[in-house]
Amino acid sequence: MAWSTRQIAELAGTSLRAVRHYHEVGLLAEPERRANGYKSYGVAHLVRLLRIKRLADLGFSLTQIAEMGDADEHPGEALRVLDSELATTIERLKRARLELAMILRESVPTDLPPEIASVAADAKLTEADRSFVVVMSRVFGPSAMDAYRDLMRRTADYGTGAEFDHLPADADAETRRALAEAMAPKVRALLGEYPDLVDPGTSTPKGVRQAAKTIDLALTDLYNPAQVDVIHRLRRLLAEESR
Repeated sequence: MAWSTRQIAELAGTSLRAVRHYHEVGLLAEPERRANGYKSYGVAHLVRLLRIKRLADLGFSLTQIAEMGDADEHPGEALRVLDSELATTIERLKRARLELAMILRESVPTDLPPEIASVAADAKLTEADRSFVVVMSRVFGPSAMDAYRDLMRRTADYGTGAEFDHLPADADAETRRALAEAMAPKVRALLGEYPDLVDPGTSTPKGVRQAAKTIDLALTDLYNPAQVDVIHRLRRLLAEESR
């Protein structure tokens, strides 16, 4: 019994292109040719082709299949490694589905980290505030972000307030000074309840210095000069009071 390339491809449930590719990469041995020049495949070729297809369907790459060789023994270790990889992929996909469900259910922006997105809708974040949260999520660790999320959940009017949000870039020095002084008591009270936001310490995977530099760059990029000046004034006020 001998089959042509088309016939063996149909028997194996694959394509002519796949069979030819397996020949090219050395996975499937070339069969002998008939007198008319056409390839003549036998049972051994079919068994090998079915094994390649089965392993590929399971998730092995052609390189991995090649490393297993032509032997038909049970590739236990390779299967265990693949099973572990698949388990990791399944968990990642489960988390992705949960996150997608939350995004669809609550219509939250996709740029926010999932631990913040669930409470962002009620927090009245401006576009700048939202972008700032995204930056924070890249430099602060879990404990600091948990504190930030809890802070947002507890106060729907989170942030610097409407007056800060609408502060014009050309606001005079007196306006900026008064606003910083007005904000200080509220910010001081909030930071007193959330020490991880004052001193994130080990909750900054990239280091405190790098985190501070990144935050300062974000502030300068996201807020207008008057708002940035208010933030610096506020920092000085809080630092003076803590002495």
